[in-house]
Amino acid sequence: MKKNKLLALTGALTLAAASAPGYAVNGHYVGGIEGTKGPSVPPEGFYYRGYLVYYDLDSIQTDNGNMDVSGSVTAFANRFIWVTDKKFLGADYGAEAIVIAQHNDFDFANASETGIGDIFLGPVILSWHGKQWDSVFAAGHWFETGDYSVTEPASIGKGFGTTMLTLGGTWYFDEQKDWSLSALSRYEIKTEQDDTGITPGDSWIVEWAIGKVLDNGVEVALAGYDGWQLESDSGAGAGNAKAEQHAIGAEVTFGVPAIGAQLSGALYTEYSNKNRPEGNLFRVHLTKAF
Repeated sequence: MKKNKLLALTGALTLAAASAPGYAVNGHYVGGIEGTKGPSVPPEGFYYRGYLVYYDLDSIQTDNGNMDVSGSVTAFANRFIWVTDKKFLGADYGAEAIVIAQHNDFDFANASETGIGDIFLGPVILSWHGKQWDSVFAAGHWFETGDYSVTEPASIGKGFGTTMLTLGGTWYFDEQKDWSLSALSRYEIKTEQDDTGITPGDSWIVEWAIGKVLDNGVEVALAGYDGWQLESDSGAGAGNAKAEQHAIGAEVTFGVPAIGAQLSGALYTEYSNKNRPEGNLFRVHLTKAF
């Protein structure tokens, strides 16, 4: 009985296996990756941001029952951002690309894979800046470049593409910008998964943070992310279950003057997830301007 239950839960993970640094709601983007002031795009220039992410899976939550399991996702994501000197609708125009190297190790399914995940290309970044606020709109697509197999739960790729729309803003409570409140949302629209004929439902995820810059220049924040699958999957054999995730955590950000960079670390604990894995996410990212 226990073996049959585990096999059923493993099957439910086929569409949830990550192609981004941790487990997304049911698509590609993983909450908690950007963190504090995520909607605040830097000024004109070329930037590199490297993300080291570790997701520790401790259970699988489904409508048909929950099970304690063990597994992890470790990834290094490379993001390249170009903010041009061009304007559109009063906004600074930019573009971006993301390439991810990833290792999935799922003890519960006796499965492990390492490789390059699906690649993201974002030809549109529009950012606005006010005296005490920043805002952003962006659009791009996750392409099916990572290896995927319907019989391999630890597949690095997703087996489908995702169009991702981004909207967010940061509000500074004071003119010195010591206090901030930010929210960054991603809306994902998926294509059909060729191996199964199933199209995952649209999803929406929001990262949020309340940050405070201390006298020594270090910024601390209460942060979290919440995601919802808004539509059921479609296609022959698709179920009606919708995924949902919620997490809360803390973040610390500080400058690294020796290399002209900024370093940020965050730890999140997920709670009250539905029809998807649940665990803890640790993330560090380093931002360097060129």
